[in-house]
Amino acid sequence: MKTVLCYGDSLTWGYDAAGPGRHAYADRWPSVLQAGLGEGVLVIAEGLNGRTTAFDDHLGSADRNGARILPTLLTTHAPLDLVILFLGSNDMKPWIHGNPVAAKQGIARLISIIRGHEYPLGAAAPDILIVAPPVVSRTTNAEFKEMFAGGDEASKRLAPLYAALADETGCGFFDAGSVAVTTPLDGVHLDAENTRAVGRALAPLVRVMLQAAGKEL
Repeated sequence: MKTVLCYGDSLTWGYDAAGPGRHAYADRWPSVLQAGLGEGVLVIAEGLNGRTTAFDDHLGSADRNGARILPTLLTTHAPLDLVILFLGSNDMKPWIHGNPVAAKQGIARLISIIRGHEYPLGAAAPDILIVAPPVVSRTTNAEFKEMFAGGDEASKRLAPLYAALADETGCGFFDAGSVAVTTPLDGVHLDAENTRAVGRALAPLVRVMLQAAGKEL
């Protein structure tokens, strides 16, 4: 059994802007990925609403700093074969920093944590797949419009920056914006069809990465 950890924010948790609520389990992209990979792989969804790459946001009831909680989860779910990093949208909030370069640096920090972590029982560090979130879109939702002010332009730079980082660090890369678009209901989240599209698109890439590392399925 191979294990894949999906480390993300509300896009991984499955936030449904139409409710607002949470998408049905079968519609969330990690669930679709699990279905596509089959019984030989265990896909673990670790999504938290508001999670950033590596920056503090004290507005929530849980720790949203992705760098601070990641070591605990790496130990909890070890041994791991692959970690999917699907973060950056919340970094676009102006009170976080709103800067795509900072988000890239946050992802780089997560990579260093994954590769430098002391895994239980001498387990090896897993491979890493960086996923760039779909760009923030314009919305008439007044609160989200202010929450992500400027995010529509800033988030357009995430995919090329993440792709360059993946090349520099030897990680896999996928641009979720190539198969999914954010809903105009709030400009940030995905409707059911778009979150399913992410899972479907990731399945063959994840399979190839696991096999390339000699991890037969």
